[in-house]
Amino acid sequence: MKKLNNILYNVSLKAVAGATDREFNNIQFDSRKVAANDAFVAVKGTQSDGHQFIDTAIAQGATIIVCEQLPDTLSETVTYVEVNNSAEALSIMACNFYDNPSQKLKLVGVTGTNGKTTVATLLYQLFHKLGYKTGLLSTIENRIGNTVLKATHTTGDALQLNHNLHDMLKQGCTHCFMEVSSHALDQHRVAGVQYAGAVFTNLTHDHLDYHKTFDAYIKAKKKLFDALPKQAFALVNSDDKRGSIMLQNTSARKRTYSLKSASEFKGKIIANTLHGLEMSIENHSIWFKLFGDFNAYNLLSVYATALLLGEQPEEVLTELSNINPVPGRMELVPNQVQVTALVDYAHTPDALRNVLKTIENLRTGNEQVITVVGCGGNRDKDKRPLMGAIATEMSNKVVFTSDNPRNEDPELIIDEMKKGVSASHKRKVITLVNRAEAIKTACLLAAPNDIILVAGKGHEDYQEIKGQRNPFDDRKVLSEMLHLMES
Repeated sequence: MKKLNNILYNVSLKAVAGATDREFNNIQFDSRKVAANDAFVAVKGTQSDGHQFIDTAIAQGATIIVCEQLPDTLSETVTYVEVNNSAEALSIMACNFYDNPSQKLKLVGVTGTNGKTTVATLLYQLFHKLGYKTGLLSTIENRIGNTVLKATHTTGDALQLNHNLHDMLKQGCTHCFMEVSSHALDQHRVAGVQYAGAVFTNLTHDHLDYHKTFDAYIKAKKKLFDALPKQAFALVNSDDKRGSIMLQNTSARKRTYSLKSASEFKGKIIANTLHGLEMSIENHSIWFKLFGDFNAYNLLSVYATALLLGEQPEEVLTELSNINPVPGRMELVPNQVQVTALVDYAHTPDALRNVLKTIENLRTGNEQVITVVGCGGNRDKDKRPLMGAIATEMSNKVVFTSDNPRNEDPELIIDEMKKGVSASHKRKVITLVNRAEAIKTACLLAAPNDIILVAGKGHEDYQEIKGQRNPFDDRKVLSEMLHLMES
């Protein structure tokens, strides 16, 4: 049981009707989950408004209602708390309810358009190797020590987030590394969460279906850095022109990393192959199992973060050199047909360009690059022609296919991708809505030494069609098709 007045600490209040010293069981923002003696927070979401379900919550036993607009009729058995922003109040209440676990962990938030999952996962793996019990909150999975929890969002809701952090403390974790999405920042899902540091990777075209403008997208990302306490660190990629924007209003210690511009943590690529890369970092030459320029940035940010958390350079670099690539991020699919087969999560124009540019820089020039790519439904439509243009400009052959069409017609999505294809590149394109058939066709088109890239879904083991998540794993399908070619 928790006391309401303790849980409301730091919440911006407008009015209260009823006793604030009353005890309650749990906080809920989904009226369907409300049980006797719960607190219900009415949040205005993107799909529905929780204020419409206040009566339902009370009927199910809620004794506390937190809302932005008080109902016309108040029950004498209920305490009503009027706040300026219900979503923000929910997050702060969740922090208080779970005894502010983020303040007791070394919690590092990673944000940016591309690289969040890789950086957070590499940090988790690194600190595990360094001997710490560590937590991970990412797009691929959540981990509490060695326990794996399925991830449903890049950044979970405020209650789940604080519940996970609380569990990490109970199980002895000292560090946690988490992806922080622009949606979560805009929706106040991490309000009240205290970070030991934040990392900015880069910022490119994405999520404009939600944010509407690029400026709004930048401002959402910037909220993470604006809220950092002065004892925290703010680490940004100084080769990205938006890095300096992230630092404008932060009270935290400002630090930068780069491959090109001046920075506190400077790296240089010495060699780059499809099997790894060699980098010089602060006078140390190290071979890593990851490859590509973008992974050089990711590795550099991980190195810098570890040092800012108090670790020793030589030990960090030694352990980093032994870490394997993150699942679904430029992941090589082994085969016996002498084809270089790659699966990558690239689902934005910049990410696809980076992946194909990496392949271009590493190829000999005698092999074909065959790309399988689609675009998700019910997402930013502006990037579809851009994805189509990049794929056809930077590949020898391209198979346009379905990604996660969700509630859209996959053929119409592909038509929008085709709008970006220039007349001179149209002959490169094959269209196959069935993703398995598209991958099979790419394999049949490939000769020995060719490079196949299957882009867009990466680690995902499903395909979302008309509200249903059907089992589908690019890596598994690609491996099976290549195996068939062996026989």
